[in-house]
Amino acid sequence: MSGGDPVAAALDPVELAERLIECPSVTPAAGLVFDCLEGMLAPLGFAVHRFTVGDAPDGPVENLYAIRQGPVGSRHFAFAGHVDVVPPGEGWASAPFAPERRGDLLYGRGAVDMKGAIAAMIVAVAQVPAGAGTLSFIITGDEEGPARFGTVPLIEHIRRIGAVPDLCLVGEPTSVQRLGDMVKIGRRGSVNLWLTVRGSQGHVAYPHLADNPCTKLVALLAELDAIVLDQGSDWFQPSNLEVTDIAVGNPATNVIPAEARARLSIRFNDLHTGADLVARVEDIAARHGGSVHAVISGESFITLPGAFSALVADAIVAETGVTPELSTTGGTSDARFLRALCPVIEFGLSNATMHKTDEAVAVADLGVLARIYARITLAALSAAS
Repeated sequence: MSGGDPVAAALDPVELAERLIECPSVTPAAGLVFDCLEGMLAPLGFAVHRFTVGDAPDGPVENLYAIRQGPVGSRHFAFAGHVDVVPPGEGWASAPFAPERRGDLLYGRGAVDMKGAIAAMIVAVAQVPAGAGTLSFIITGDEEGPARFGTVPLIEHIRRIGAVPDLCLVGEPTSVQRLGDMVKIGRRGSVNLWLTVRGSQGHVAYPHLADNPCTKLVALLAELDAIVLDQGSDWFQPSNLEVTDIAVGNPATNVIPAEARARLSIRFNDLHTGADLVARVEDIAARHGGSVHAVISGESFITLPGAFSALVADAIVAETGVTPELSTTGGTSDARFLRALCPVIEFGLSNATMHKTDEAVAVADLGVLARIYARITLAALSAAS
């Protein structure tokens, strides 16, 4: 597929993954890891644009958009992902940002989530002739963090320059037991809510002179916990509401506090919107004297099975013999933003060690993933509009 291109032939996804891992890039990533990525893409004919967005506390965030223009009127396929990683933590057998091959595995923070996939993407596009169509990379340094100044500004940039892709593949680690066994065609939405119930401070021996917010908060949480949001839908598991924190911060044993707080997280399917769920919680909270602050981090979405999912599945079967499950399970990703541009699907490495100590990827999987990505790219560029 490379047509004898010596640059393409020299690319090794394991070596590229090692080079990316060597760049410490705890979210929000900036600088060195983007230098490394630019150095990989520019020789392949990509015009690389880097820009930084946002102020503290959630910024600044560096982002990268790279495009290789195909013939006028040709299709446009995009790869998307992130080079930031979560903090490595303690207890690694080797330094987390010093990639090390031990046996059949490559160890290092980001090996799976998702520098390994980005390395495979680069090797894949190197195999695609320039005349096949337009290719682009949508890469943020803030997927693992608040994600305010990452993919959203990238989407704005893409629209501003008139380079909206026809299809987009996000390289999140979606595989479970083996490479290729699961593809994400959608995700549930996510909303976090902070509850505050105020009362009146007083002495515990004189409760009639105080107003205890704790008992009101307990009743509020009990009512919320009793809610059954739904039983699931055609492509989604049931929505769930979870209490993630309760705080009073009262150091005294003989004082009724003036305030009690709690935090909720709701993951919801396509039977709800974030705004409707927030309104429902607000109504319940108001009955108990509580107030709500909410942040909707993403709505549910789905790319229904069709031509795109079929070409992804066909590429996986061709290289692995595995027929992937089309799923919407798990957490959220930047696909929740990218779906506003075009149909989006997520597929990548095994997620068994992502965010864990001694994160590792099977060396052989990197080569297989690069071949799958190459097949997907060629099929996406040749697909009928």
